[in-house]
Amino acid sequence: MSLEEIVRILGAEVLPTGEREDVDIVTGCGSDLMSDVLSSAKPGSILLTGLTTPQAIYTAELVDIKAVCFVRGKKPPDETVKLATSKGIVLLRTSLPMFESCGRLYRSGLKGCSEYEGR
Repeated sequence: MSLEEIVRILGAEVLPTGEREDVDIVTGCGSDLMSDVLSSAKPGSILLTGLTTPQAIYTAELVDIKAVCFVRGKKPPDETVKLATSKGIVLLRTSLPMFESCGRLYRSGLKGCSEYEGR
């Protein structure tokens, strides 16, 4: 699924990280616990989270997550945005709660991590 489609589905805002929106997302992961992300997320995923600290970006980098979407309208601090920019990770934010965000993406065809078959 294209990042552009995800933005439309979630009514999301792309935060200014200097990255393009033509990223292809292969699966989705929703969690506020970065230990869960490390154990279950797959490369090429989008991470949906309410955690706006730099830890979310460091975790995304380790797993090769392409984009992070902050849910519930949360706005990350400048430190987090700068780190994402330096790591090439696209940032989004949506006013939707995590459950609804994940549900909309899944209903629209984005697979979950348990359905990931690799690249």
